[in-house]
Amino acid sequence: MKFVTEIQEKAKAVLGKAQEEMKKYTDRKRAEVNKHRVRDLVMLSTKNLKYQMVRRRTKKLMERLIGPYRIKKIILSNAIELKLPSMVKIHLVVNISQI
Repeated sequence: MKFVTEIQEKAKAVLGKAQEEMKKYTDRKRAEVNKHRVRDLVMLSTKNLKYQMVRRRTKKLMERLIGPYRIKKIILSNAIELKLPSMVKIHLVVNISQI
């Protein structure tokens, strides 16, 4: 019985060390999240919008950022609902990486 508990303790120690190392490497790639608030003005990236804007058919001549647009509601930590004009033909909820 004593042998089994020693093995379990060693296994827990090794797993704990592995978890700490994985967390360290994962946290290196994570960036600080910008804290946006309702009614802040933000610029929207057009990187993935392609041809979804009216009167902007040429990707080469399209702006990199459009806006500023007001934040209407914060859905999740990575999803924000914007107040967009009718000329922007995209969903109102966008990912925070597009801001």
